[in-house]
Amino acid sequence: MHTDFFLRAASMMLCLSTSGLAHAQAAAIPKNDVWIEADAKARAIVGNLTLDEKVAQLLNTAPAIPRLDIPAYNWWTESLHGAIGAVPTTNFPEPIGLAATFDAPLIKTVAAAISTEVRALHTLGRHTGHLGRIGTGLDTWSPNINIFRDPRWGRGQETYGEDPFLTAHIGVAFIQGMQGDNPDLPDVVATPKHYAVHSGPEPSRHTDNIFATKRDLEDTYLPAFRAAIVEGKAGSIMCAYNRVDGEPACGSPMLLTDYLRDAWGFKGYVVSDCDAVVDIYDHHKYAPDAATGVAVALRRGVDSECNGATLSGKAGLGDRYTESLAKGHISVEDIDAALVRLFSARLRNGDLPGLSGRKPNAMPITAIGTADHQALALDTAEKSLVLLKNDGVLPLKPGTRIALVGPLADATRVLRANYSSAKSAPPVSVADGLKQAMPGSTITLIPFSPSITDGDLVPGTALRTPDGKPGIKAEYYNAIARDEFAGKPVLTRTEDSITSRAAEFKQVATDNRIVWTGYLVAPETGL
Repeated sequence: MHTDFFLRAASMMLCLSTSGLAHAQAAAIPKNDVWIEADAKARAIVGNLTLDEKVAQLLNTAPAIPRLDIPAYNWWTESLHGAIGAVPTTNFPEPIGLAATFDAPLIKTVAAAISTEVRALHTLGRHTGHLGRIGTGLDTWSPNINIFRDPRWGRGQETYGEDPFLTAHIGVAFIQGMQGDNPDLPDVVATPKHYAVHSGPEPSRHTDNIFATKRDLEDTYLPAFRAAIVEGKAGSIMCAYNRVDGEPACGSPMLLTDYLRDAWGFKGYVVSDCDAVVDIYDHHKYAPDAATGVAVALRRGVDSECNGATLSGKAGLGDRYTESLAKGHISVEDIDAALVRLFSARLRNGDLPGLSGRKPNAMPITAIGTADHQALALDTAEKSLVLLKNDGVLPLKPGTRIALVGPLADATRVLRANYSSAKSAPPVSVADGLKQAMPGSTITLIPFSPSITDGDLVPGTALRTPDGKPGIKAEYYNAIARDEFAGKPVLTRTEDSITSRAAEFKQVATDNRIVWTGYLVAPETGL
């Protein structure tokens, strides 16, 4: 099976190497012409930037450049099993569940639906002016195609399991669904991660040094990444936190040059896992200081640095690159090469205009959380289940008495799982689902714990406005200085839950606070 996979991957690489300019894509543009045009326009943009503007673009939060009509862009976009953004989105099964369907065409359809919602979130960001926030870009840091080799790894549910062959097929399907029919002009740029040999343990991921044998690399850890690039034609890739054979994955010539660029012919951009560049000098101690550490990453192939300090708006993160340039560790040409790849991607995915073959990439906001997407999520969830044995108990007969035992039986946060939007369309708990499916049955909940919510929000059904109506009064105030807010709200609304909707409205600034006013009405006394 694995031999067949490698032969097909090798055949694909041979096809890529011989097709050249003669191979026409869906947009009827010869393959290389799209890249040549996009790269040329990207070089023109980069040539007009000042040094300060250039280094700022190397971070995941790329600021706007008004004088060139370039809007802000945040490369941090997540959609592992559903788009994460400012409004409720469709939540699909965790990736381990997606893989359990063993249905690559279905997963391609799922990814296409997620891609639609990612694009609609980008439209929302443009409409409100809140571009630059997480979840507004036309790229996504998915799928996770690491191998789930050790069940003790706490993030195995984010992967497609332990088998490299299945992982490769499901990963390629996800990438193709996400990017669309023409990977040269992608709907959304897919970013398979975390490259490579990243399979836990989680607590030591920033310092781990993994020594994998050549055979284990080729048989276990790299096949899915190779398929993602060669067959799936992913436009981006994310390098991992850990070291591989003594070198940081985000500074490894073996991974980023020998395999990725040379053997697999990758032309896209590389993004670091968040703070993986910082790890090079701060935790791996591979470089003596920050200026040298960013030079290792940039010169060895990292084009965009995700830095966790961007979450708090920390200024001066580009200073490390400026210092590295002043010390001669990097050159302006090194910076320009990375930026050309980044701006080329923004041109090809439609975030920036000007590419002849690129149609506007504007998906209506109404495409988020549609009934069709919800039905697809339910169908996928059903197909992810595996019934090992049935002695006639199923299906349950009407009127059956059912006991639900455990603290999470009526919780929903645990069902949503990680890497999902806190504003996912309302999930259904096990208890509520059974009540809907078995209306004539007696269902008894036995939580065995004083806490059964697992982080769930207060349900909207328990909220009342000051005048006694359903919901809660929300007053949005814009910041006028650090920790100082305007005296009057810029927006007053009745919300159906205690969840900020600031990102949906143009008049509400990124820095804001909300005053909630209302009552909590418990559904029962509990006595």
